[in-house]
Amino acid sequence: MIWNPKYECMQRDELEKLQLERLKKTVERVYNNLPFYKNRLDNARIRPEDIKSLDDLKRLPFTTKDDLRENYPFGLVSAPLKDIVEVHMSSGTTGKPVVDAYTRADINLWAEVMARALVSAGATSNDVIQNAYGYGLFTGGLGVHYGANRIGAKIIPISGGQTKRQIMIMKDFSSTIITCTPSYALHIAEVAEEMGEDPTKLPVRVGILGAECWSENMRAEIEKKLGILALDIYGLTEIIGPGVAQECEYKEGLHIYEDHFLPEIIDPDTLEPVPEGEEGELVITTLTREGTTLLRYRTRDITSITYRPCRCGRSMARISKIKGRTDDMLIIRGVNIFPSQIENVLMKIDEAEPHYQLILERRKGLDELTVEVETTPEIFFDEVRKIEEIEARIAKDIEDNLGLRIQVKLVEPRSIERSMGKAKRLIDKRELK
Repeated sequence: MIWNPKYECMQRDELEKLQLERLKKTVERVYNNLPFYKNRLDNARIRPEDIKSLDDLKRLPFTTKDDLRENYPFGLVSAPLKDIVEVHMSSGTTGKPVVDAYTRADINLWAEVMARALVSAGATSNDVIQNAYGYGLFTGGLGVHYGANRIGAKIIPISGGQTKRQIMIMKDFSSTIITCTPSYALHIAEVAEEMGEDPTKLPVRVGILGAECWSENMRAEIEKKLGILALDIYGLTEIIGPGVAQECEYKEGLHIYEDHFLPEIIDPDTLEPVPEGEEGELVITTLTREGTTLLRYRTRDITSITYRPCRCGRSMARISKIKGRTDDMLIIRGVNIFPSQIENVLMKIDEAEPHYQLILERRKGLDELTVEVETTPEIFFDEVRKIEEIEARIAKDIEDNLGLRIQVKLVEPRSIERSMGKAKRLIDKRELK
């Protein structure tokens, strides 16, 4: 089933015509309404009437998260404040939060793209969606909520946490879809086992999982432990929240809703476009947003794109699973690695549980990385020699796959803190001088 075939199955030439119309209007709107963009465009010697084709997109200036922070709270709101009906923002843990302002039309747009996402994952009006994303300033909870309302599904707005209660409600209300982070889905399975429940016997059949990077092997682990179809969803506060892109049952990339979000993939160093299929940084221009309109927003997320139609019948572009963020990439002794690459190796290890942390330290002027990974109770309480053998084997697997020799430490089951939201994978203990 496809929620909106008119747009999701649009022919490429028709779609590009629509994108160009909307791009022209977007550039005109921000030029006339936002001094920030008028100055940027004037400095680049570009006026709205200069946009003649989609190729002109690359002439437009980039927007970054720092730009949003420096214009906090309303400096980049592109609609009159009287028309703003809802505001969301990031946590702001590393400075001023990033604000996203919504008009009534933006809320309707959000409901539309989330309806597409939910239906792509197999949701219908008959489903009971247990929404374990956080409500409030975080966009996850309300984004799913609006989409579920749009398709007529039953929504349980439980938010994150209270995992035993989550499981009780899942059983009592026969929840068929769970929406949460991948790490929390694993935690639900773990707690269900502790309660004497078989996680695979819970009524949930689909997990719509996002808000953090997760590997294919993590997907396999979730599907095995919960007995569900685990699908990826992508979004970010700056653009609209969840609903920018979504996997379908074929798991061959996330369908990005190009009629609203115009994607590019660039080399993060040269800022030049990369060929279709090559990895780079995802850049998005919002084509229909009113409250917060962004030109060429650098997401920092590493992915690739394909414009080939999907087997499901949708014709819009698909982005690959997010590999990591440019600002999450670690450079250890000259080797570039992302946490998700290490996760992919760990999930293949029988003696390792799917809970880990990366500890980054500086010793004698060099960055050193240690992977702490939980093991099973049987292994942890076994003889020291066996533990050391397993640690050495995991370290060798990581070296063989990533070309980097690091230290591996098996730790006691449940010793790594569980997260109700985004898992904190990296602990940076470096003392920068």
